[in-house]
Amino acid sequence: AGGWSPLRSDRYQWLEVYLGGRTQITAIATQGRYGSSDWLTAYLLMYSDTGHNWKQYRQEDSIGAFPGNSNADSVVQYKLQQPVIARYLRLIPLDWNPSGRIGLRLETYGCPYTSDVAGFDGSSSLLYRLSPGLRQTSREIISLKFKTLRNSGILLHAEGQGQHSLTLELERGKLLLLLRQGRSWSSETQRLVSLGSLLDDQHWHHVAVEKLSTHLNLTVDKNREQVQIPAQLSHWDQLSVGAVQVRGSQKPFISKRNFHGCLENLLYNNLHLIDLAKHNDHQVTVMGNVTFSCAEPVSVAVTFTGPQSFLQLPGAIASSSAGVSVRLQFRTWNKAGLLLTFDLPQQAGVVWLYLSEARLRLQIHKAGRALLELSAGSGLNDGQWHSLELSSRRGRLTITVDREEGGTAHASLSFPVTTGSYLFFGGCPAEDGGKACRNPFNIFQGCMRLLTLDNQPVDLIMVQQRLLGNYSQLQIDMCGIIDRCSPSHCEHGGSCSQSWTVFHCNCSDSGYSGATCHSSVYQQSCEAYKHKGNTSGLYYIDVDGSGPIKPQLIYCNMTEEKTWMVIQHNNTQLTRVRPSAVGNQHSAHFDYSSEEEQLSAIISQSEHCEQELSYHCRKSRLLNTPGVCVPEGSPFSWWLGGPGPGRLQTYWGGAIPGSQQCACGLEDNCLDPQHYCNCDADRMEWANDSGLLTHKESLPVRSLLLGDIQRPGSEAAYRVGPLRCHGDKNFWNAAFFDKETSYLHFPTFHGELSADISFLFKTTASSGVFLENLGIRDFIRIELSSSTEVVFSFDVGNGPLEVRVESGVPLNDNRWHRVRAERNVKEASLRLDELPAATQEAPADGHFHLQLNSQLFIGGTASRQKGFRGCIRSLQLNGVTLDLEERARITPGVRPGCPGHCSSYGSLCQNQGQCVERDHGFYCDCGLSAYTGAFCHRELSASFKPGTSVSYTFKEPYELSRNSSDLPSSIYSDLTLRGENISLSFRTSQSPALLLYVSSYYREYLALLINKHDKLELRYKLDNSREAEVLRSRVRNLANGQLHSVTIRRLADTISVQIDQNAREDFNLTSDGEFNAIKSLVLGRVHESDDLDPDLARLSSLGFTGCLSVVHFNSISPLKAALLYPDTSPVVITGPLAQSTCGSSAPANPHAAENTHHLSDQSGSVGSGQPLVNAIRTDSALIGGVIAVVIFVIVSVLAVTARFLYRRKETYQNQEVKGAKPEDSPEFPFNSQADSQTVPSENPKEYFI
Repeated sequence: AGGWSPLRSDRYQWLEVYLGGRTQITAIATQGRYGSSDWLTAYLLMYSDTGHNWKQYRQEDSIGAFPGNSNADSVVQYKLQQPVIARYLRLIPLDWNPSGRIGLRLETYGCPYTSDVAGFDGSSSLLYRLSPGLRQTSREIISLKFKTLRNSGILLHAEGQGQHSLTLELERGKLLLLLRQGRSWSSETQRLVSLGSLLDDQHWHHVAVEKLSTHLNLTVDKNREQVQIPAQLSHWDQLSVGAVQVRGSQKPFISKRNFHGCLENLLYNNLHLIDLAKHNDHQVTVMGNVTFSCAEPVSVAVTFTGPQSFLQLPGAIASSSAGVSVRLQFRTWNKAGLLLTFDLPQQAGVVWLYLSEARLRLQIHKAGRALLELSAGSGLNDGQWHSLELSSRRGRLTITVDREEGGTAHASLSFPVTTGSYLFFGGCPAEDGGKACRNPFNIFQGCMRLLTLDNQPVDLIMVQQRLLGNYSQLQIDMCGIIDRCSPSHCEHGGSCSQSWTVFHCNCSDSGYSGATCHSSVYQQSCEAYKHKGNTSGLYYIDVDGSGPIKPQLIYCNMTEEKTWMVIQHNNTQLTRVRPSAVGNQHSAHFDYSSEEEQLSAIISQSEHCEQELSYHCRKSRLLNTPGVCVPEGSPFSWWLGGPGPGRLQTYWGGAIPGSQQCACGLEDNCLDPQHYCNCDADRMEWANDSGLLTHKESLPVRSLLLGDIQRPGSEAAYRVGPLRCHGDKNFWNAAFFDKETSYLHFPTFHGELSADISFLFKTTASSGVFLENLGIRDFIRIELSSSTEVVFSFDVGNGPLEVRVESGVPLNDNRWHRVRAERNVKEASLRLDELPAATQEAPADGHFHLQLNSQLFIGGTASRQKGFRGCIRSLQLNGVTLDLEERARITPGVRPGCPGHCSSYGSLCQNQGQCVERDHGFYCDCGLSAYTGAFCHRELSASFKPGTSVSYTFKEPYELSRNSSDLPSSIYSDLTLRGENISLSFRTSQSPALLLYVSSYYREYLALLINKHDKLELRYKLDNSREAEVLRSRVRNLANGQLHSVTIRRLADTISVQIDQNAREDFNLTSDGEFNAIKSLVLGRVHESDDLDPDLARLSSLGFTGCLSVVHFNSISPLKAALLYPDTSPVVITGPLAQSTCGSSAPANPHAAENTHHLSDQSGSVGSGQPLVNAIRTDSALIGGVIAVVIFVIVSVLAVTARFLYRRKETYQNQEVKGAKPEDSPEFPFNSQADSQTVPSENPKEYFI
């Protein structure tokens, strides 16, 4: 015949091979039928120990089909990744040569397999007592294989010392490792780990328990977990197999939890325990009826795989005038699906038994109307076997789920329930057209077994042989259920759920997103948050992106040019040290708000880190430093710093490691030149040694020990500040590719199951490959395919896939654009800038391992074609940043770094701030702005009292330049003007009130005021021989205590006034429009009023009570000069002036932490960029409570203080930060200042009297 060829060529044929005995099969080879056009192009491989209960062999846990032949002669061989042990093989054709028929020659490769087997019936067990010599083994290994039809049972129980024990127990088809403390079964139990799933399938499963001291590795099939166990279990006394054996008892402990099934090759440290039991070895005691063979109960299941699956059985078998009875068991992951339907011939109706919302429901319909509805059970989509029974007898209908453990529903009927010609299970035939079978519900996907009709079991093998009933797309004599959540592909704590064909990851509260919770929703540094336009606050920082390190809540201080990450610990206050009767030393340990791996990653990726270390002393020596005439001695004090517990350090803040010096010793300015620390002078006066620790290898400070504190008269205090780091080495790491043939290469990218790639690029080219990595057949590539499109392409063995994102604007605009690509077992996605992500689903049953072996090419390809010209920055693969700059320094055609950041980030500089380039980034120059802050976004406001006056004197530039060359240009101006640009904001309840006054040397002036009618009034006197011209706005109620903004522009004799969002008002002057020889600008009270009109002089004498903010006059900002540069700018301040937040558009709350502001109109998901006051997780209540108490205390103190210090109510309060009260020693000269996370403020308080 030249090979096997069945009479009919369809997918219901198979070739079965009996191997004679259990055989370990390692490879399989196929060939077409000799001298023909008959060969298979795809097939399934099944195996079994009994000829029943087949199991499909899968590659990579998802690939079921094997590719076959392309002709009749060539041999295609596959080496099995995991050898198969079986007595029977079955090959099922899927596709064949369309010009021929099914044809096959088959060869298998392997060797005989022998084993020791034991059978347990639920009342039997083995007990192995360890000999004393074996108890000293530090490494213990137990391995076995088991098979069972029961979903629960105890496999192994190990007892240690101190009544501690470990139990390996099967529960709901999963294997649990349980820790018990106590001998009784009701003792406290702790679940250490759960592994495996669907282990009750009557197939062999491998289990290994490896104990190394207090670590234990548990392996179930191909899955492994490591756990820690108590020291009392480092050695085991006895092992019970199949049940828990009570110590000292000679009878097995009978329990429903005992194991019922077979064990194979049970080994303890290479001792064959089953073989010892066979030969009645004294070390192994047999309890109950243990057989040394494996009983194989035959249970034929059927799998409903897809939309066309159904099983049709004749109704005559089940039908009788007395009623109907149907029983079966099913298992599924789906919440819905039709289980059974049949017609009611006598009633012209139909019965539907189906799943809905994981509950069992029954409906009887007639003429489109429901005659009866019942429901029972819940949670029936858990993958477990559930029994079902439908019974109708003597006018009573009953449905039962899981018998005594489930639920039952009853109904009385006025009509008999009997079946029609057929019963349909799982679905309906497509060709039937709804004549004999109607299914308005979802099809059933799952397994059924133990079908009985009127108490007669259904022979499914006869169905398979087409001798009974009919079927389509069924897998008979096997249950093909797969647990897609074991092992779970959901990362970072995401929870996995599934249906029959797909799984889903719930990433809520994990801090990660994507189909498998792979990508972090948070930024990796404060620098990254800043360049999304955020300001100071608490943010979640994920230092390694999609890596294993958890996100952490960190304060980002963006008030300075540098962006600081501030990591607090448990004691940042100045702490007094008092003598103790307990010991001669004082020690302190510092616990940080971040975990160890988080700290290490922050320090590593930061450009600079520092931590303050200070010691205040009176007759208390610090390091016992040697001097010119002082011999070297052991230090009295030291500290531990660096990774882990830290290393011993004997230098102090401001000095260098290993020097055993303080800052003054390094600078050669100590109080006593004989010593290298001020405190080592051992004087009775207070002194201190303070400075910053800046060597990252020694940070953070872990603990501190102070030794010279017990002598009479010794007093001391110390402070260890928070860890502060700035600069993100990863964020600005860039390379410039100036040729299409240039590239950088790195080691092979390993992203077998999950791969995420993110980077920024800018270019003027219209195409080019950003990244490429090749394998034998697999590859991954990201490229700019056109000036408006980015393509992410890859192949994991299922053929090339592409994900494309089209941009509405050109991408070759020489501005930074962000690309984020992710590929996992579920889908691939590509995101460009803030455009919606494009996704491509992965095949449900396909290859999913990405196997690469070439170098990773950046900016080009291995063929040196289609290279990228431009800049690539901040390239990260699975959370790891590639150092492009380091590699670019040694690579021709590529330059490290990339200038030109202002083209992309310049818009972040607000309010006339100017973007200034840096090698690594940019900064905003606020010199021409009335604002300050990282982006020139923070308003500068001050609260004014009646006696407050800020007078700015205009000077010629040459006079100012002699001593103020470094001042910003916003604090000087020209002297003769033909126009002004004035802007300011104010808040007051005073009416009338003078807001701003500008005088000249020729008795000319400009005055801005609120008149007695609460309207804005602008007075210009540009000719001293004429009366002032008065311009009045029509806008009312400007003295209502609300914040108002005013903009005034004059060009010669034309003036425009804009108040808030009201319409612009235009005016004209009658004078020549030239403001000559301006002298000074005054805010608040005007002290020199000789040149003023009488009514204006009277008004100016009252001063101004309220708030002024962001005052800008042409190119100068007088209020900014007074608040930030009072000593170096031409301003004179009289009366109380306090910087305040009163100019904020939000209602002023002087005690609100900075991190309460949000990005406007961005409610989005977590990680969208706003500070996390309302996104703090479990610690939010604690933090909120502490803040609430602090606010209440401060407000109370301010209220009491205001009552005693002021006789009348003031409209505005100065915002002050008061130091903590010093300790009770009158001579202790230092305040304790807690450096909390909200202390670094964008509004520092300064007072100028």
